[in-house]
Amino acid sequence: MVKWKIALLSLTGFLTLGAASTTASAKTSKTPVTVNLVFNVRDQNGMNDYVNQTVDPTSPNYHQYLTPDQVADKYGRSSSQISEFTKYFSKYHLKSAAYPGNFVMKVQGSQTNLVKAFKAKPAKTDKNGDVSRTRLPGKLSSQVASVLGLYIENKKTSSKTDKKALKFTHHLVKDDAPIVANTKNQFAKKYGSVKFSDAYGVNKLYDQNLHGQGQRIGVIVTYEFNPKDVAEYWKQMGVNSDVSRIHKIYTTDKTDGPNPKTNDDVTSQEEASLDVEQAGSVADQAHIDAYVGVSKDDVSTPDVQYLDAFATAVGDNQDKQLTTSSSFGNELTGFGAGGLSETPAEFNDAINLVFEQAAIQGTVIFNAAGDAGPYEIPSKTRSLSFPTSPYAVQVGGTTLPYTKIIGSRLVQIPKERTWGDSYSQGIVKKPTIFPGGGGGFSNLNPTPSYQLGVPGVNTYNAFNMVKYTKGGYLNNPNPGMVSGTASGRNLPDISGNADEKTGYAAYMSYKNSSIWVNAGGTSFVAPQMAGASAVINSGLKTSAGFWNPQLYKFAVQPDTPFHVLDDATVNNTNLYYTGQPGKVYNQASGLGTVDFSKLFNKFNTQG
Repeated sequence: MVKWKIALLSLTGFLTLGAASTTASAKTSKTPVTVNLVFNVRDQNGMNDYVNQTVDPTSPNYHQYLTPDQVADKYGRSSSQISEFTKYFSKYHLKSAAYPGNFVMKVQGSQTNLVKAFKAKPAKTDKNGDVSRTRLPGKLSSQVASVLGLYIENKKTSSKTDKKALKFTHHLVKDDAPIVANTKNQFAKKYGSVKFSDAYGVNKLYDQNLHGQGQRIGVIVTYEFNPKDVAEYWKQMGVNSDVSRIHKIYTTDKTDGPNPKTNDDVTSQEEASLDVEQAGSVADQAHIDAYVGVSKDDVSTPDVQYLDAFATAVGDNQDKQLTTSSSFGNELTGFGAGGLSETPAEFNDAINLVFEQAAIQGTVIFNAAGDAGPYEIPSKTRSLSFPTSPYAVQVGGTTLPYTKIIGSRLVQIPKERTWGDSYSQGIVKKPTIFPGGGGGFSNLNPTPSYQLGVPGVNTYNAFNMVKYTKGGYLNNPNPGMVSGTASGRNLPDISGNADEKTGYAAYMSYKNSSIWVNAGGTSFVAPQMAGASAVINSGLKTSAGFWNPQLYKFAVQPDTPFHVLDDATVNNTNLYYTGQPGKVYNQASGLGTVDFSKLFNKFNTQG
């Protein structure tokens, strides 16, 4: 009998090595700088209508998904218009090409030539923060919504324009308990995707021989990983470990081989590895397309790396489910630094545009909603991480039932609840960050039509479980319930187990070491949901398409596929929001957890 007893290795020491510096000079690097040009949509209202029609069984356009070429013909820039931009940039020795769909153009070259072509000037402090100014000739400018990623340092406000502050955030939380299992089978059930599939009805789809056959899952990662690590994880979990299922696509610099900064940042590598591991475990017959948004020497900024990865995946149009667990910036403080050529609102609009293109092509996107409840950054003000897009399924977190001795204290969770752990640490004496599933109201995106009228949307119950103090939070001994109304896109949409106390294993190799990590976070749930989507799609005649309008329609039906976590108590918060008894929706866990077997039947019988 094999006995699994895998000690959790501390990553703290590794992190002192630091990530590759984001201050590498674009002038000395041979890697071209990349910026993105985002175009205006020719018929935004028409595009919005068509997206909804693709998932409306009463519409003649039901499941009539468009190709990227059709998207360009109906809503994007024309070929002649794209050609005019290409000719203009070539005068400045810049390479440029539009992604399929003609909504986003990649422009590459030296920083000097980019500044000249865009007539760029250092950031000017205004109501939008320190935003670098760009200008194109009038004929071209009228077609442009924004320019992303042209970074210019402003020496007068250098403390606010430090490029080192521009970095990705990953939504995972590591546990300090070792991984212990008596057998390989127990290991998979305690720490693998079996726990997810058993809890949320995916196992019933396996019984119908649905495993994601014929499907591809696009995983958007923002760091390098080793495919052999993923295969080793799959092998230990007892699922298809064929490494040929994994396909890497480099999206910003079009690297042809492993990026030199592999293993520089352990947490980022862990994120990339686990995203692929989880998606491919749930759908173990699907292929995984890993869209790697990295830039050599970090000469291109994270906003560009993020958008390039999605624009490439959506333009390829081969994955009917995409997932990401990384984010860049938040709705409260933006990007954490000035100097970029776009405002947070423009970045949000650019993401929405590419995500909407995915929806009109029949692709569903899953996004990890965060791991700090409604407090993406320590502040008195609640905030959410980007993207809060209405065109993505925003994935929140729950805690599965458990009983453990933690710090000499008995902690008992009798039933599944919203993830908001203000209790297992006891009373903290120093400011800290408490983990919980992201949720609340978007400041940048209005309430989408599919949420309007759903009981619980734009109303809330909440408890102030933590109170802000400089550097973090302390327990609030007297939370007290507050109720109210709010507006904006309500997050999350659906939730699943994300608590590190009831979490999952992740595996990666670091230099000459093999590391098994016990962790949690919505980083695990988003790719698991994408895997479940692939399993569902493998049993449908065509892809289910844009999930969101369908989820909210199903949620108000008597045979709902969701289990709502609606208890309005301190034992069901995401550190702030809690349930709304009798309501369909709450901002702690959204529509609740999913029975994917029932959801499959809903998708399969509504046409």
